[in-house]
Amino acid sequence: MRLSEFILANIDAIVDEWEQFAATITPAADYLDSAGLRDHASAILRAAARDMSKPQSRDEQVAKAKGEGPEKTPSLDEAGASHGELRHTVGFDLVQMTSEFRHLRACVIRRWVDSLESPDMAYFQDMIRFNEAIDEALAESTAAYAEQMEHSRDIFLAILGHDLRAPLQAVSMSTELLMRKTTLQGDALTCALNIKTGARHMGAMVSDLLELVRSRLGRSLPIEPAPMDLADAARAAIAEACAGNPQCDPTLKAEGDTRGVWDAGRIDQLLQNLIGNALQHGSNRQEILVTLRGDAASVHLSVHNHGVPIPEEAIGTLFDPLVRSADEELGQPSTSLGLGLFIVKEVVTAHGGTIEVSSSAADGTLFSVTLPRQV
Repeated sequence: MRLSEFILANIDAIVDEWEQFAATITPAADYLDSAGLRDHASAILRAAARDMSKPQSRDEQVAKAKGEGPEKTPSLDEAGASHGELRHTVGFDLVQMTSEFRHLRACVIRRWVDSLESPDMAYFQDMIRFNEAIDEALAESTAAYAEQMEHSRDIFLAILGHDLRAPLQAVSMSTELLMRKTTLQGDALTCALNIKTGARHMGAMVSDLLELVRSRLGRSLPIEPAPMDLADAARAAIAEACAGNPQCDPTLKAEGDTRGVWDAGRIDQLLQNLIGNALQHGSNRQEILVTLRGDAASVHLSVHNHGVPIPEEAIGTLFDPLVRSADEELGQPSTSLGLGLFIVKEVVTAHGGTIEVSSSAADGTLFSVTLPRQV
C-alpha cells in the first residue's frame, strides 16, 4: 500500500498515538481535553496525503527540499499555522510543539514500514514526499508560533511602558515641586538634580519603547502636522539638551525658509535623538554642528560631530531597533535602549522624508534629513 493510502486508511490510529504523546507534554497538556490534544493532526495528515498524491518532477522535488517550490499546499499550511498558534495559546513551548511533529513522522513511518511485505523504489519516494509535507507543516507551525510569541511580547512591553508613565510622572513632578518649594543646597540639591535627570532619561526610554511596540504591532507612527518653524524647534531642542549636559554647546546654522507643516512633537523627538546621539558619541561636545537649509519644496537638516567613526558594516543596521553601539556593548554608561535612531527613521518616514548617514575618521559623522514642507 502506498504511503498516502496508508495514512488515510490508518488515520484514526495515527491520531490516537499523536494524542497519547501530546498528553505527556505537561503541564500545558494537563488543561487540554481529547479534542485539544488531537488539535489539527487529522487535517495535517489528510493534507499531507493529498500533497503526496500529486505528480512531482525531479526538479520540483529538489526545489521543494530547499523550500523554493513555486507552490505550497494551502490546506497543509493553514493546518500547520493554526496548530502553531493554538499550541502557543495553551502554553506549549517551541521545543514541545516541534516534538509533536517529530513523533508524528516517526509514528507514520514505523507503522507503514511494518505493514510492507516487500520493498519498492516507489515506497522510498513516498517516504521523501511525506517528509517534505511534514517539514512544510512544521515550518508553518513554527512561523505562526514565533509570530504569536512576538505579538505577546510586544503586548507585554506596551502594557509595561504605559504603566511606567504614571509613576515616572509622579517622581518628576514631585522633584520639580520639591525644588520650587524648598531651598536645597549641597548634597541635597545634587540628589534632587540627579533624580530629575534620571526621571527624564527614563521617560525618554519609555517613550522610545512604546514607539517600538507600536511599529512592531504594525501601526505606522501617528502624526498631527501643523505649521511650525524647524529653526525654532532646533533652538529649543539644543537648549533642552544643554540643560542635561551643561558642557555642551552645539552650533546652529540656518539659512533660507525653515518653515513647514510637520508634527512638532515628533520633530522634537527627531532632534533630541540626533543631538543626543551626537553628544553621546562625539569626541568634543562643543564641536557639534546643527545645520538647516530651506529650498523650494523641502527643508534639509543635518547634525555633524567628530569622533570614532561608525564601522561601515554597521551602517546598514544603524536604524534597526535595539541596536547598540560598540562602546555601549563594552559596558560604557548609556541611557539608551538602542531605539533612538530607530525612532528618528520612523519620524522621517512618517513625514515622507529621507535620512542618510556618512561617517569617517577624517570627516566625522553626518546625519542628513530631508523633510518635505507639506506631509
